[in-house]
Amino acid sequence: MNTKELAKERRRQNRLEKLGTQRPVCCQCGERDDRCLEAHHIAGRAYVDDTVIVCRNCHRKLSDAQNDHPHLIAGDPATLERIGHLLLGLADFFILLAQKLTEFGLWLIEHGGLAIEARKEARHV
Repeated sequence: MNTKELAKERRRQNRLEKLGTQRPVCCQCGERDDRCLEAHHIAGRAYVDDTVIVCRNCHRKLSDAQNDHPHLIAGDPATLERIGHLLLGLADFFILLAQKLTEFGLWLIEHGGLAIEARKEARHV
């Protein structure tokens, strides 16, 4: 392994270590390129340390949604405030997931219809 390849592999291993897995995948869209993946704090960094792996695009969407959440009430958030932010973060997560499921479902229906039409045309040839 030459110096350039070694440096590239070190960067890759550092990213995988930060993500906590050797096989990271965006839990929203399925992206698998570790160069595009990040850890997202579900409730926001100030509230809970729990994270999920998402790609940069999904991370931006989820973090933007967190900007609409209520701001920190006290310097050290109470348990109920932490739980509330966790629930809001999970809701954002499921809203984005529902959008992806809707898109995929519509895609399947559209392509399923195209496949049926193609079989019909093949029978007539």
